[in-house]
Amino acid sequence: KWELKVPKNESLRLGLAWSGSNAHKNDVNRSTSFSSFKPLLNLDCTFYSLQDKVRECDEACLSGSERVVHFGDELECFADTAALIEQLDLIISVDTAVVHLAGALNKEVWVLIPFNSDWRWLLDRTDSPWYPSMRLFRQRKEETWNDVIMKVYSELEKLKLKKIF
Repeated sequence: KWELKVPKNESLRLGLAWSGSNAHKNDVNRSTSFSSFKPLLNLDCTFYSLQDKVRECDEACLSGSERVVHFGDELECFADTAALIEQLDLIISVDTAVVHLAGALNKEVWVLIPFNSDWRWLLDRTDSPWYPSMRLFRQRKEETWNDVIMKVYSELEKLKLKKIF
């Protein structure tokens, strides 16, 4: 089912997740808005939302974006999310269940880590001892999510150049 929904093409196929459950005790720090990811949409990539639920504050911005394919209710369970992740080249997400699922699948995943992060991300690391395919992009105390997104943007440009050559 998901193979048919995500066509193979020349561009990088990127999965995005910008928020987790608002019941999470550190959600105010770990989640961001969809609009924070907008600079990435300027890259020549194909984007897929890995959000099964979209917060009300993000609905208009996401629905107004022609660059992101959003499946929403079609992601009925983790099996659907896992199957979609398997079709993609890279996952970029804040600290949500999506990153753990991608890591468990050994899919390349870049995690946006807030300054006030969960203990499992340790300190001063750009990798994870639990998931070898994971790369961490940390928010420094004085940084905003935009600063972290711009680091990701820069690294994506490098990755795209490697794919060309």
